Amino acid sequence: MIWKTAWKNVWRNKVRSLVVIISITIGIFGGVFAIAVMNGAIEQKVDATLNDEIAHIHINDPAFRDNYDIQLSVDQPEQTIAMVRNMPGVEAVTPRTVITGMANTATKSAGVQILGIDPESEREVLQLYQTTIPGTGGFFDAESRHQLAYIGEALAKELNIIRYRIDESMLDSLAKREVPAEVLEKLVPFSGHRFKSEKSFKKEVKGVLSMKEQHEYGAVIKEEAWSFRARSKMTLTFLDKDQMQTGAVFRIAGIYDIKNSMYEMSQVLVQNEDLAALTGMASNEYHQLIIRLDDLESTRVVSESLKGKLDGLEVMNWKEIQPELAMMTDMVSKFYAIFMVIILAALAFGIVNTMLMVVLERTKELGMLTAIGMNKKRVFNMIMLESVFLSLVGGVTGIIISKTLISLTARKGINFASYAEGFEAMGYPAHIYPSISTSFFITVTILIIITGILSSIYPALKALKLDPAEALRTE
Repeated sequence: MIWKTAWKNVWRNKVRSLVVIISITIGIFGGVFAIAVMNGAIEQKVDATLNDEIAHIHINDPAFRDNYDIQLSVDQPEQTIAMVRNMPGVEAVTPRTVITGMANTATKSAGVQILGIDPESEREVLQLYQTTIPGTGGFFDAESRHQLAYIGEALAKELNIIRYRIDESMLDSLAKREVPAEVLEKLVPFSGHRFKSEKSFKKEVKGVLSMKEQHEYGAVIKEEAWSFRARSKMTLTFLDKDQMQTGAVFRIAGIYDIKNSMYEMSQVLVQNEDLAALTGMASNEYHQLIIRLDDLESTRVVSESLKGKLDGLEVMNWKEIQPELAMMTDMVSKFYAIFMVIILAALAFGIVNTMLMVVLERTKELGMLTAIGMNKKRVFNMIMLESVFLSLVGGVTGIIISKTLISLTARKGINFASYAEGFEAMGYPAHIYPSISTSFFITVTILIIITGILSSIYPALKALKLDPAEALRTE
């Protein structure tokens, strides 16, 4: 009876109840969807880092990371690799040689880390080879009499290997992509011109396009103007095992794009046999072993097991290699909880205010119910149920809307193209796929019920303090 009465009371003033319910709906929807976007970005960052950059576990000399000394190689590498491959939970392992050096072209130079790899085993551990930009080559796929290097897009731009050009074919492509004729006309004066850098290209384009045109068509124009000259070359210079400067000319095998400018700018991959010949290292001499596991959840167990078996080597799991990312993933659930509690606390004040108004408006009615025998417990429960119904209807509606929108946007993602440079500079993708677990929705529903109960306490206590005789005389 109390449940039915409480539900009817909620809708006695439909406008007020709907305002409260809509407020709760918007608050819950906004909070849940924002968390889904942030969670999706973090999950994509973790997946990209593990799949493209570092894998799950690294093994190297304990002092190697201090200064990347070329002399600090892994002791007995072949036996260590064989042992690691037979470990339970290990999917694949690949060796690497790591050298610090300089990448140079005729016009620019940059400090880089040169990674000597075995392309076949590297494919088994990391998926970097899948990020090759179409038209730039491949991941050491083709036979070549030249020494090959696989570099990031950010480094290719820095070294002017990637350039930007405006010509007739580029303008025709833009027309097919429905760029307005008035915008194309502004680009015609640059036809036949090649820009050596992205910076100079952007400067010229911004000089002729309005802010609105830049926002709407800037990304498309940049994409079509992007140009790579096949068979491009660069020189890598570094110190060999005897601390003598050496180097060689490398042809670009391919260019990768992982939406992480910092990594792309600093990591150059070459074949280990080429690097070994230049440094004077043995063909089976390596600085690091990179390990991929069957299951991310087994990382701690496998790394601890390896630490016990490899006393003279440093074993680091991905959380130790990138502590900032590990801290973020460990703290994210706490952050989400705090975020939702703040939103629900703000909504609770609205519910308290509404229920206080309800109690004051129904003073005579509550006094009459008390006078005819309704005990204080039932009055308290009735007020509490009304609060819970208000919060639950708004909360569940907000959850349904947010769940629907998350499912829709998760298919194609949300493209923050306008902020791509900022996202990529921090190592995050600009195209985000919102994601949230089912358990989170269950937790939010429980929090909504708790919010309704807590919000009802003060108004209900106010109702219990009413004197029946005084209440009945209230007009």
